[in-house]
Formats: sequence, C-alpha cells, structure tokens
Amino acid sequence: MSNAPRITDSHTHLDFANFDGERAELVARAMEAGVHRMVTICTKLRLEPQVRALAEEFAPVFYAAGTHPMSAADEPLATVDELVTLSQHPKFVGIGETGLDYHYTADSAEVQKTSLRIHIEAAQRTGLPLIIHARAADEDMADILEAEHRNAPYSCVMHCFSSGAELARRTLDLGFYLSMSGITAFPKSQELRDIFTSAPIDRILVETDAPYLAPPPYRGKRNEPSFTAHTARRAAETFGMEYKDFAAQTEANFESLFTKAANWSPA
Repeated sequence: MSNAPRITDSHTHLDFANFDGERAELVARAMEAGVHRMVTICTKLRLEPQVRALAEEFAPVFYAAGTHPMSAADEPLATVDELVTLSQHPKFVGIGETGLDYHYTADSAEVQKTSLRIHIEAAQRTGLPLIIHARAADEDMADILEAEHRNAPYSCVMHCFSSGAELARRTLDLGFYLSMSGITAFPKSQELRDIFTSAPIDRILVETDAPYLAPPPYRGKRNEPSFTAHTARRAAETFGMEYKDFAAQTEANFESLFTKAANWSPA
C-alpha cells in the first residue's frame, strides 16, 4: 500500500477508449500514487451502463452522469426523472457533466441552456453536486447558475476551471467549488493560478480530466488518474503549502461536496 498522501481525482473519464485493456492497471497505478479514489464521468447518458459498470468493478471508482454541453444538440435531452432515477445507485455521486461550451459549439447555445437547467433541477432534487463544464460562456454561465440557485439552492463544482476571474468570483459567492486540472501546472498558467489562490482554500478540488490535459512532466501525453498527484503537488506550491497538508485539505473539501462518496462503504 502506498505511503503517499491520499488524494481524490474528482473528474476522469475511465470509460474512454484510450484506456481499453488496461483499466485495472490504471486503478492500481493511481492507488500507488496516493490517488485512492476517483470519480469517472459519463458524458452521454446512453453510455451510463458502461460507466456504472466501472464503478461496480473497482472499489475506488465512483461515477456521475449527464450530457456534456458539446453533445447536447446530438443526444436526446435528459429528463429530470431520468437523472433522479440514475442517482439512486449507491456509487452515483454527482449530476453531470453539464454546462455551456461556446468555443466549439456556440451554434447549439439554446439547447445547451435547456440541458443545463434540466441538470440543475436534478441536482436540486437529489442533493447531489452539479458538475459544470464552462468554456467561452462566462456571462451566460454565471447568470443561469445564479438564477437557478435563487430558485432552490444546490451545490456545484466548476470542473477543470480555466475561465475568468469574474466567473470564479460569482460561483464562489454561491458557495461552489473550483477544480484544478493539469492546466494549472502549465508554465504559462500564472494568471489562472492567481485566480485559484484568490479562492478560499476550503473550496478547491483537484482532478485530471483524463485522458486529456496531462500535467508536466507528461504534458502532451495521455493523462491518467495517477497524474493527479503531479497536479496536486504543483498546486500545493501555488498555495504555499506542504503537499501532505494540501492533500488533506482537498480530501476534506471533496468529502464536504461529494458527501455520498465520503459516506460510501462496501456492502
């Protein structure tokens, strides 16, 4: 068993074909690096059975499901009832990922907004955290999150946060969390690191978004959950903390947000 400080990869995609044939090895490498828990994200609801199966196969793996905004125009719209039903699985711990992406798919903005509001209502009804993808849509993103939060509060993580300081401020004001990906370890990401260090330390998570966005020294290669440790070590430096202390803090943060994962125990 690894003696490394325990951390959680709060967002990965273990079902992607990039990992075919070696998922057991991926989980083992993660555990050896101290990544004792990971949340794998379903981005198209028709693939939920495959993602659920990974959570059922591997004890350290939990899952969430939703319709990614870049797929919102191509996939059937989720329903609130569908998401609520899925949430009853003991290892289903979050709603999404959902959100807005105007970088590649601005032409589907209206259906993305509709999909987002469906996922928000599911988060409100289940009490599970919403998992948000936001790209090039800061103002619409903040406006919708704030308006729906006034209707009924919910919890949320801005996954792989790489947006502007204003969106960070407005979501933090709602009590939401910001998640640090490998982007925050890139040499030219100082402005993004400054946004994170202006946030409360008890509102920070870490993730890989694997297979994407591998941190140094693996930048440009396939990412995997074990690399969360590289992102977290660089993040600890950003916050001026010892790694073990930063790891303990992000563990507490994860468990405060993802309470279902925190309370889960094998049958």
